[in-house]
Amino acid sequence: MAKLVTIFGGSGFIGRYIARRMAKQGWRVRVAVRRPNEALFVKTYGVVGQVEPILCNIRDDASVEEALNGADAAVNCVGILIEDKKNTFSAVQHSGAERIGRLSKELGLKSLIHISAIGANETSNSIYSSTKAKGENAILANFPNAVILRPSIVFGQEDQFFNRFAKMATMAPILPLVGANTRFQPVFVDDVAKAAEAALLGSVPKGIYELGGPEIKDFRELMSVMLKIIKRRRLIINTPRFIAKLMAFGLSTLQILTLGLFKNSIITKDQIENLGIDNIVSEQEKCLGNLNIDPLDMGSVLPEYLWRYRPSGQYDAIKDSAKNLRS
Repeated sequence: MAKLVTIFGGSGFIGRYIARRMAKQGWRVRVAVRRPNEALFVKTYGVVGQVEPILCNIRDDASVEEALNGADAAVNCVGILIEDKKNTFSAVQHSGAERIGRLSKELGLKSLIHISAIGANETSNSIYSSTKAKGENAILANFPNAVILRPSIVFGQEDQFFNRFAKMATMAPILPLVGANTRFQPVFVDDVAKAAEAALLGSVPKGIYELGGPEIKDFRELMSVMLKIIKRRRLIINTPRFIAKLMAFGLSTLQILTLGLFKNSIITKDQIENLGIDNIVSEQEKCLGNLNIDPLDMGSVLPEYLWRYRPSGQYDAIKDSAKNLRS
């Protein structure tokens, strides 16, 4: 019988690419998510019955155990950028990871892959980064042979980084950035999926791998690349940290005063802490090169999905061509 992998958060940005790759490998794929009715699209990744979304809450032992029951391997892709009610950084990225690692060991799974993030540091002032590190430690304490993947900023069709700022550029004359000089090493989402695939197929030694693309650019440079692709001129302004913190405080206060009716998804104090630290691959850690993966550069991918933010959208290339016609 074909092997079975449970992918927690398998309908999310990174998870769906891993699910697609494992289905192509002939594995059965169990996509564990909170809202399976919103993840029905993953069924198209394989033949009938090969890829199935199931209900799972990683804050609950019984739910995670049911999702792992009978599986040969598991991948944890669950992570959050903003806390929402019971889904806190600690509950999701630390306790949730610990639960998956512990139950994977108890149920005798053969392999476990955990998606973390570059910058995971237990002593960080950022709760996001510290809980990422605590989650890694909890995974390894329970499942020493696990493979930890730490990507930098991940880009691709459904990303919430370039898409977010490109959309902002269609509406505003300026792009205010927090940490404009902070360096990133963007990695293509399918390259992250390739790394997870290699780990699941057993061709990757245990340990931590930091995943970054071939280019290192600061935040301002990334926005310049994006603006060039969408053919828009915008003023890029570096927002001082103290102003950013005042904004974050005001927005978070508004969220409290409205009892959550307004959700601060713009900027938080925790995000400001993260944006002050470079997000690039460390020379001390293994990387995509150790996995024999040649990462794609941004220029090969970004134009394929950012065209929608150009002034004329899908007709932009046609209009440019028309300018060269002679009457």
